[in-house]
Amino acid sequence: MNGVPNFHHCYTFVLVLVLLFPVFSVSTNTLSAKESLTISSHNTIVSPSHIFELGFFKLPSNSGWYIGIWYKVISKTKRTYVWVANRNSPLSSPMGTLKISDNNLVILDISNTTTPVSVWSTNLTRGDIKSPVIAELLDNGNFVLRDSNNNKPDGILWQSFDFPTDTLLPEMKLGWDRKTGFNRLLRSWRSPDDPSSGDYSFKMETKGFPQIFLWKSDSRRLYRSRPWNGVRFSDAPEMQPFNLSNEEVTYSFQITKDNIYSIFTLSSKGLLERFTWNETEHNWHQFWHAPKDQCDQYKVCGSYSYCNSKKSPVCQCIKGFEPEPMYPVVLGLRNRSGGCARQTQVSCDGRDGFVQLKNIKLPDSMEASVDRRIGVKECKDRCLKDCSCTAFANRDIHRGGWGCMTWTGELVDIRSYTKTSQDLYVRVVRQAAADQDDKSKKSAKVIGSSIGVSMLLVLSFIIYGFRMWKQKRSSIDFPMKEALLSSMGHISRENKTEDLELPLMEFDAIATATDNFSDANKLGQGGFGIVYKGRLLDGKEIAVKRLSKTSVQGNDEFMNEVRLIARLQHINLVRLLGCCVNKDEKMLIYEYLENLSFDSHLFDWKKRFDIVNGIARGLLYLHQDSRFRVIHRDLKASNVLLDKDMTPKISDFGMARIFGRDETEANTRKVVGTYGYMSPEYAMYGKFSMKSDVFSFGVLLLEIISGKRNNSFYDSDRDLNLLSFVWRYWKKGKGLEIADPVIVDWSSSTFRPHEILRCIQIGLLCVQESADDRPMMSSVVLMFGSETTAIPQPKTPGFCAGKSPSDSKQREYRSWTVNQITLSILDAR
Repeated sequence: MNGVPNFHHCYTFVLVLVLLFPVFSVSTNTLSAKESLTISSHNTIVSPSHIFELGFFKLPSNSGWYIGIWYKVISKTKRTYVWVANRNSPLSSPMGTLKISDNNLVILDISNTTTPVSVWSTNLTRGDIKSPVIAELLDNGNFVLRDSNNNKPDGILWQSFDFPTDTLLPEMKLGWDRKTGFNRLLRSWRSPDDPSSGDYSFKMETKGFPQIFLWKSDSRRLYRSRPWNGVRFSDAPEMQPFNLSNEEVTYSFQITKDNIYSIFTLSSKGLLERFTWNETEHNWHQFWHAPKDQCDQYKVCGSYSYCNSKKSPVCQCIKGFEPEPMYPVVLGLRNRSGGCARQTQVSCDGRDGFVQLKNIKLPDSMEASVDRRIGVKECKDRCLKDCSCTAFANRDIHRGGWGCMTWTGELVDIRSYTKTSQDLYVRVVRQAAADQDDKSKKSAKVIGSSIGVSMLLVLSFIIYGFRMWKQKRSSIDFPMKEALLSSMGHISRENKTEDLELPLMEFDAIATATDNFSDANKLGQGGFGIVYKGRLLDGKEIAVKRLSKTSVQGNDEFMNEVRLIARLQHINLVRLLGCCVNKDEKMLIYEYLENLSFDSHLFDWKKRFDIVNGIARGLLYLHQDSRFRVIHRDLKASNVLLDKDMTPKISDFGMARIFGRDETEANTRKVVGTYGYMSPEYAMYGKFSMKSDVFSFGVLLLEIISGKRNNSFYDSDRDLNLLSFVWRYWKKGKGLEIADPVIVDWSSSTFRPHEILRCIQIGLLCVQESADDRPMMSSVVLMFGSETTAIPQPKTPGFCAGKSPSDSKQREYRSWTVNQITLSILDAR
């Protein structure tokens, strides 16, 4: 400060604070009743081994002040906050203090020096405390308020470990205190810069057998952990077993080696993650997360069905059950999200048996009963004697299986794993159980009695395969045979029959659903034809893609989409419900998505960021996690739809290509797709790979940020496409100036400038001219999900040096505020 007057005012201000709240230097790990922490003094409390530190902090893009705990030992690179006291009551100005008052910890707002206001307190009401109390920060990160004369556990009056925020530390407990009825749970931050309570929570349910659920808005279950099997949580990090006692139902984890730091967190996006600190890289390393795939979604397959991510379709009925008849469309798709029902009701007269499901995640155990005293044989007998028992399993895998769990309600949220899981025995009529028990014996008899015939069949197949190979070389005809489609539900390609696993719907039913393809039900139009909204007789809403007779999309594209999307299951891919072939009519029936494509809902950055993150995860699934590698080849804004929850769904797989796992790229003479989204090597040389989709994604990302389309961009003679426009501003350090004005709101908590700049950098990495320089989608998803992941500097984008090949003439400039129709006109196919 310059000048005596300013110094005088500062002196007076400090004097007033000292008179009201004496400030002492806090150099130990304790805070006494005579001491306080203030924002202005920057004093903190440090644990004895200097592992953790407690004090006031403030986050970027957030005006509030908070009391929190962070790792001091690793804070040189990036602070990691593990607990926040006043997460929902921040101080609005740097006029706050933490002190002990009336045997309670309190955070006071002292901006009004005459009447300090408490914004947070431990709220203890015990009146029998005779000794002075102190607050202490322990080396495990626990901040405790205790009797100064009693440092044993029974001397603790309050502890931060009982009030987690979004992070579980080693030795911290998650779960119920039966004496007080208090449930320790994790609650996500609202955003990376806002520690207030977010939408997601992770908490234990003790009804039935204890299990832990991930919730959204405390009303919708998203994910369920597997029950403890006596040794481990096989789908979660190694943790101590449940502490099942008269006093508590909890679990925790411990670190057995010194100088190893590990945390379990619930992110603001609803992702459960386990991290360990990597001292070499000075960064947190994620080694586990959940949910991982669509099978981790709670009850994704409905009742009496199990999810297997290694199969297509992923939902399978338990033996002895069949898809619910009330879901005819879903039945044809074999998704079975509507669940399955018994083929024959159990009799409860001694004629029932059990079907064994091996290596599975046991069903939701809220309706389960547990008896730890008996083994599997007694458990089976108990279930048979109880007419309401639907299944049983071992509770504990020790000693070859011990303890008995029985279910009396519907069996839901089951999934299959390859190993390290338990077995479930589901009650069915004895015939279904016998079919399973005798399967291997019957197979052996059949093989033994027909080995000669089998040898002849093998020889026949070799000859047949050779003939098919010769025919394949001479013809790539793809005939549409209506009679075959209608009667058998198969397609014929190159004389090879393939099961569509997709219902064939009657033309009359589709015409009725769309009011005879009324213009009032028209959703959009493109080079392929028109998309209509419809409603089936059972009330289900659908979207019908009716291919025009003059469409550039022919039989190949139609059947390609049918074969591909019917076998792909992911939350960020649109679901194909059926198809219709009638004379020269070809139609695809999709799930109807309420929000269609990018529209006027997207007025804030958070929604746009969530959407691009979802698109990235969908593309990662196609490239790496699906049963076969898929290159989309036509990723663009109009091929991304939004459901009622604004979840993005990638659509239109007519141009997609399947790659073998050992394939990295391919060439084509027929370049398909949309100019403006094509990578340079694909548009000019017909060479495509996963990096071609990465380029398209990068263009889409920059479009979403800027609100402008690449293939219709025009900004005088300076920038002939969006990529060169973004690149020019990025090199000048003015990246934020390309952001859509609709999302630029400095007063909004959802506007995060640093996140926008990070996404621009990721987008520029994706559109680099050389395919080798572009990241894989796995790296893109990682960069989206972690702000600590280092991002390299991008090189020159493709098509930046000159005019984009999208047009031979410049179009009229249009500002795109992400409100185009779902399926726009296709370019240059």
